[in-house]
Amino acid sequence: MYEQHFDHFSRFYFIFFCSSYILTLLACFVFAAFYQYLENRRLQFKSLSSTRHPPSPRTGVSAPLIPKSSTRSAAKAASVVLYGVNAAIGYLLMLAAMSFNGGVFIAIVVGLTVGYLVFRSDDDGVNAAVENPCA
Repeated sequence: MYEQHFDHFSRFYFIFFCSSYILTLLACFVFAAFYQYLENRRLQFKSLSSTRHPPSPRTGVSAPLIPKSSTRSAAKAASVVLYGVNAAIGYLLMLAAMSFNGGVFIAIVVGLTVGYLVFRSDDDGVNAAVENPCA
C-alpha cells in the first residue's frame, strides 16, 4: 500500500516538476528575446532624440530651458524609461543565469541570440556601440 501511494506521488511530482521546468525555460527564452526588442526600441528612441535639427535664425533671444521640440523630449523620455525597464530585465536575466542551471543558461543565451537575430540584426552598424554591458 505504501509503495503504491509513493509511486503515485512520484509520478505526480515528476510531471509537475517537468512542466514547471519547461515553463521556466520558456519564460527565460521569452524574456531574453524581449530584452533585445527593448534594447532595439531604446536605441531607436535615443537616435531620434539626438538628431540635430537645423539651427533657427538668430533672433537675439535665448531660451535655454525651453525644449526645442516636443518630439525630441518625448523620445528622450521614452528612451530613459526603456533604459530603466531594460536594465531591470537584464539584471533579472543575469540572476537567473547565475542560478547555475544549465537549461536556464542555455535558454537565456538562445533567447538573446534569437532576439538579436529578429530585432537587431538589421541595424547595419548604426547602433553598434551598445552601452549596456549585460548583452
